[in-house]
Amino acid sequence: MNASLLLAWNAVLTHPLFLVGLTLGVYQLGLALYERTRMALLHPLIVSIVLLISALWLLGLEYEVYRDAVFPLTMLLAPATVALAVPLYHNLRRIRQFFWPVMITLLVAGVFVTAVTLLLAWLLGADFAMLMTLAPKSLTTPIAMMVAEQMGGVAAMAAAFVMYTAVLGALMGPWLLNVSGVTLPAARGMSLGLAAHAVGTSRALEENDEAGAFAALAMSLMGIGTALLLPLCVTLWLLL
Repeated sequence: MNASLLLAWNAVLTHPLFLVGLTLGVYQLGLALYERTRMALLHPLIVSIVLLISALWLLGLEYEVYRDAVFPLTMLLAPATVALAVPLYHNLRRIRQFFWPVMITLLVAGVFVTAVTLLLAWLLGADFAMLMTLAPKSLTTPIAMMVAEQMGGVAAMAAAFVMYTAVLGALMGPWLLNVSGVTLPAARGMSLGLAAHAVGTSRALEENDEAGAFAALAMSLMGIGTALLLPLCVTLWLLL
């Protein structure tokens, strides 16, 4: 009887509906806490990560089991990302007005973020694989994992660095912009999108549609530009 109960319990724990429900439940809890307190430390993403890791550890579930169970939710990431085109469309005229500032900002900020990351990691003694893992940290997770693996880095660690960058950017970004006196929605959106990709874009959308549109633009162009140019630059560097 005990064996039967144990098998039934394991079947419930590993069932996709249970793990999908658990994921949605902890996110809703994080969202409720954030809406009530508006504390950056209680951002739904941060709360969800902490609660999910704790739950999986207490239940003794492997990450691979959880990943396979919530695959339907993962599939929704693509259409959710494409949905960011909606604020872009609504603010298209405004984006056209800032075409050259946007292009210059992307070029300067993209090079600066990547160069400073690599320089600091190199000074701290990181090897080549770690450097290539850190280089795409400001991109969205799928692009960062692909770019890191292509350049000889570790895709799984790249995903972790991307998440860390996203959370840190969402926590510190608005505060740093306020301290620096940056009030223009376009500038705030560009900064959050460049530094903290999807999570930064979500944070920018909380401020207003214009900031969200520029954040989505910055995140998209940063991802495309880095995915195309960073592996090329690394290849040329190795050849030299």
